[in-house]
Amino acid sequence: MSKETQKTLSEQPRIKKGWIITGVLFALLLACGIVIMTQFNIETIQVTGNVHYTDEEIIDLVVGEHSGQNSLILYLRYKLQPVEEIPFVEKVDVEFISNHVITITVYEKALAGCVEFMNEYMYFDKDGVVLESSTQKMSDIPCITGIKFDTMVMHEPLPIEDKDFFQTVLTLTQLLQKYELAIDDIRFTSQNEIIMYYKDIKILLGDGSNIEEQISELGNILQSIEGKKGTLYMKDYTIEKGDVIFREND
Repeated sequence: MSKETQKTLSEQPRIKKGWIITGVLFALLLACGIVIMTQFNIETIQVTGNVHYTDEEIIDLVVGEHSGQNSLILYLRYKLQPVEEIPFVEKVDVEFISNHVITITVYEKALAGCVEFMNEYMYFDKDGVVLESSTQKMSDIPCITGIKFDTMVMHEPLPIEDKDFFQTVLTLTQLLQKYELAIDDIRFTSQNEIIMYYKDIKILLGDGSNIEEQISELGNILQSIEGKKGTLYMKDYTIEKGDVIFREND
């Protein structure tokens, strides 16, 4: 037997052994893949804390298609890279309850109102700090018009030099949130009088000197005229006097 034949015969067991090892590794990888796909598939996603976004929108933004609805892949993904920034959301916590159940807790920014500036809506909090900008108007956040700005800086207070007027704006938006009044728009006239719009009702509040009493009663008044169109005069309203006039449109 030649040396070449002996060498070829001696290499055959090593080649065979290499194929066996490759086959075993492939089988192990296949088994691991099956386990990952079957034992970590997401069956339930619970979403809490969201107001401005629907559950489906949050799931799409947080889970998306990158994880393939797999809790292990999603866990590894957020260990390496946190949830991407979502407009109007302060932060998002993703909790893995089990292999098949995850909970998404949304902490939305506490928006009080918005003003229009350079064709964008600038959203501010109860302290007047601008938190977010968007080309979209959010339906549940009142937009204030009649205020003019030369500049606007994110994460800084609204540039209103008149501190009394600034406080009136903040007090008004805080009260609307407190009493859960879904006002569509707020307008300040050149005399700094307040006009609000609720559906088909125009509300005249005057200079805001009695704003707390006016807003505290506004919800009950709007309920009594729900579905109507017209103007609600509350300029002279106080709890003692109760002067309110509603003139319905013809």
